[in-house]
Amino acid sequence: MDKTSEAILSLQSVKFRYKQELDPDSVPQFRLVAEEVEKVNPDLVVRDADGKVSTVRYEAVNAMLLNEFLKEHRKVQEQEVTITEVKSAVAKQEAALAQQQKEIKALTASLKEQASQIPKTGAQLELAKTRPQLVVNN
Repeated sequence: MDKTSEAILSLQSVKFRYKQELDPDSVPQFRLVAEEVEKVNPDLVVRDADGKVSTVRYEAVNAMLLNEFLKEHRKVQEQEVTITEVKSAVAKQEAALAQQQKEIKALTASLKEQASQIPKTGAQLELAKTRPQLVVNN
């Protein structure tokens, strides 16, 4: 019934009211048109003695609906598992990103510290390069 039940997804229900003499309250009714159902799946209709379509086999339609519902339910369950996995992966990525941001801040602070020490070190090097010269006074 796996693919066969998909045919019922194309069925269209109709809304109607019985004539006043049959239903004085004129309650809205919802049904399928047997001739339309026959076009979708001839096995879903009952024929009279002359072979003409007389009614819809609603118990068969219900069984197909149940099959389609179960297929969709399985899909939803699979999607829930996938969503959980994706959320877990996102959480791990967010944690890794937070760690990287901490490391970037630490590296930035270290670079700033080193950058501030460069002029001091440069000045010390300049002082170290100049040697005292001995001047002879004659």
